[in-house]
Amino acid sequence: MQQFNALLLKEWRDSWRSFKLIWIPLVFLLLGVSDPLMNYFMEDILHAVGNMPEGFEMIMPELKPADLLIASTGQFQLIGIIVLIAAYIGTFSRERQNGTATLLYVRPISFRALFLSKWIVASIVAVISAVAGYAGSMYYTALLYGTVDGTKFLAMVGTYCVWLTFVMALTIAMSAAFQTAVAATITIVLIPFGLLIDQIIGGFWAVSPWKLPNYGLALLTESALMENYWWTFGFVVVLMTVIIVFGIVMSKQNSSKVKI
Repeated sequence: MQQFNALLLKEWRDSWRSFKLIWIPLVFLLLGVSDPLMNYFMEDILHAVGNMPEGFEMIMPELKPADLLIASTGQFQLIGIIVLIAAYIGTFSRERQNGTATLLYVRPISFRALFLSKWIVASIVAVISAVAGYAGSMYYTALLYGTVDGTKFLAMVGTYCVWLTFVMALTIAMSAAFQTAVAATITIVLIPFGLLIDQIIGGFWAVSPWKLPNYGLALLTESALMENYWWTFGFVVVLMTVIIVFGIVMSKQNSSKVKI
């Protein structure tokens, strides 16, 4: 336990010194506030830009508060996840590549504690970022469009945070198993492209890890089929556990690949 606490503190300090605890939440915050502000002021922006034909009028759709939160989630899924993957994909592989991992591996170390410390800190940063993004989105949505049910909003945010911990588990595990470039490619194929594929042909199945964010949004709009939600939620938790075990095994197996 003492070794785990030391490794956890090390990872936390690394995230702070690299400013990940600052710039990643800021990215999510900007993504969160962009949709309600852009949609509300779009007509004014178009008039200010000018160059519109005479008599041109744009009828803006009437958006509900839930629509803005759904749009913000789309921003997180499109850009935010890529940012998180890029920030943490080299967690293991970069340390092996530049030789800094030798400072840890020269002494007896628990690879379970090592992997969990990296995953927990990455997940904390991801959750803080999501909360910041949704807080910014909800603030301007409530200010400009109206409010949503607080309990449903918290359920949606909590579901999305579980999804992000799954994403970070996969990211850290791929970093433990492969070199940085290969790990990044596999993770991007499995997460962003997986989300795209699920959107295109996902109607053929009701349960998959990529559906969890959508089921979280469905809680907000009261359109969720709770049986599918809980099956998907449980599947994500089980799959995340398997991925963590895989990452621990691969981090130990690849410890000999450290450059000296």
